[in-house]
Amino acid sequence: MTQRSTSADFVTAFATGWPENQPDVMILSLTTQKGVQDFALTKEQALLVAKTMKRTATALAAPKQRA
Repeated sequence: MTQRSTSADFVTAFATGWPENQPDVMILSLTTQKGVQDFALTKEQALLVAKTMKRTATALAAPKQRA
């Protein structure tokens, strides 16, 4: 985990929702150039992911202004 690539694949992610048959699970789909990965998350895990994303987004530098 200490050696990470310096560049990331193009990633899109979206929550496919809480399945009707299993309302305690949320499915998160990640699509990269290498394919699709689906992750099943509990409510607590989903909230932790959202909290971490919000904290990371807040810490990001402002976008560079184009001249």
